[in-house]
Amino acid sequence: MPRGTDGSATTPAARPLVASPSTSSPRVGRFRQIIASVYGPAGPVTYPSTCRCAHVSTGTSRRQEARRLSVAVATVVRVPRQQLSPAQARRVALAAQGFGRPVGGQARPGTRQLNGLVDRLGLLQIDSVNVFERSHYLPAFARLGAYDRATLDRLTFAPRGRYVEYWAHEAAIVPVSTWPLLRWRMRDYDVKWRGDASSWLSTSPRMERWLLDEIRDKGPLPASLVEADAALFPQPDRTGPWWGWGDVKRGLESLFRTGALVSAGRRRFERVYALPEQVLPAEILAVDVDRHEAHRRLVAHAARASGVATAADLADYFRLKVADVVPALRELHDEGVVEPVVVPGWGATAWLHRDARVPRRLEADAVLSPFDPVVWYRPRAERLFGFRYRIEIYTPREKRVHGYYVLPVLQDDQLVGRVDLKSDRQAGVLRVQSAWRERDLPIDVERLATTLRRAAAWQGLGAVEVADRGDLAGALRAPLAGHAESDADADVAVRRLD
Repeated sequence: MPRGTDGSATTPAARPLVASPSTSSPRVGRFRQIIASVYGPAGPVTYPSTCRCAHVSTGTSRRQEARRLSVAVATVVRVPRQQLSPAQARRVALAAQGFGRPVGGQARPGTRQLNGLVDRLGLLQIDSVNVFERSHYLPAFARLGAYDRATLDRLTFAPRGRYVEYWAHEAAIVPVSTWPLLRWRMRDYDVKWRGDASSWLSTSPRMERWLLDEIRDKGPLPASLVEADAALFPQPDRTGPWWGWGDVKRGLESLFRTGALVSAGRRRFERVYALPEQVLPAEILAVDVDRHEAHRRLVAHAARASGVATAADLADYFRLKVADVVPALRELHDEGVVEPVVVPGWGATAWLHRDARVPRRLEADAVLSPFDPVVWYRPRAERLFGFRYRIEIYTPREKRVHGYYVLPVLQDDQLVGRVDLKSDRQAGVLRVQSAWRERDLPIDVERLATTLRRAAAWQGLGAVEVADRGDLAGALRAPLAGHAESDADADVAVRRLD
């Protein structure tokens, strides 16, 4: 049998993507094929009812999903001509995400490298949690090494800059050129909420007019300054989620999601609201992309950023419906942008982007944000790395398995461990509150120690303290203590936390 570059078997001849229909029950067999060809044997993911992303339908059953996809999926059955081993697929995915380049060199990454990375990824997810570091700063550190966060702030939060914020995956920074590709989502929000008699847009027309006039007259403003001018409007108690939402805040967020307002950056992490014409270039505002073409372009970008991915993976990247991804994949395949491939063990067709490279080996050392594209879609992380990952921030302390803010540890093409990190800025300490091995995978604790020292130095912290929790804690403490004085990349002392 022919072999690939790393010795893995390749498929010498074309073979059908899905098995023959069940002879005992053709209809049931067909539904099973549909689900398996898109999601794999596990079936579709059911988003929890607590999902913050409002445009993701919650509680969708497999049967409902199958009915919606039955026609669409039937038209995209292809004949895979190539096979990737699981190890090759991991390396393809990581290389597409910008891993595999040396970090920690003499030259600090600057504007060109940061712009290149954000454009490659397509978005940086924003999250309010600031335990180790805010999530949108971490992908660049993982891929490029220590950089000046103020430079990224200037690039991503500047009004009339290269990037703008919108709900792409979750709240995210995206290139300005992506904004028109999301206008269908804005229109969907507007239609949905204006048709809901209980929504803010339906119940607050006077406040809506006032908010738009306020920002038109005074220019871009954060919610706190808008609220200061809104004393004539009654405000409910601030007991809502995330930052605490008054009526003004709810209104601004509603108008932001519908596209009536846009982000003009952030000040101390507080979003600044503006009218689109106050921030976006006229040529961007003039672009009108229909829903189908927008989906095709978003799927194409997700495919390039993913390297190799299933339809469900690609749908999650910009939070699309799989039923909308399928026809986009068919067109992209016809255009030669993607091709179907087989990855043993995936249980679903994988799609390989034409720009993807298959490295023979890949070197990487990083700790990943929980909201890094490599791990944010948990079924993909489990399929690629065998890594079962759940965020435990909202889990009661006594029920947490690994810790509060746990970051996966990437070494080369494997996720080999996890560390619960906290930047104690008052004490000047990076606290490793727990450290864990991953299954039976080998982990190089010397390399992890170096990664943590670099992380501490990047955060401006002078020490690393390792607690006793976790089956890796003891082994990790030794190389940290042994090399603290000699590490040239990060002059950080290490202490045991008793």
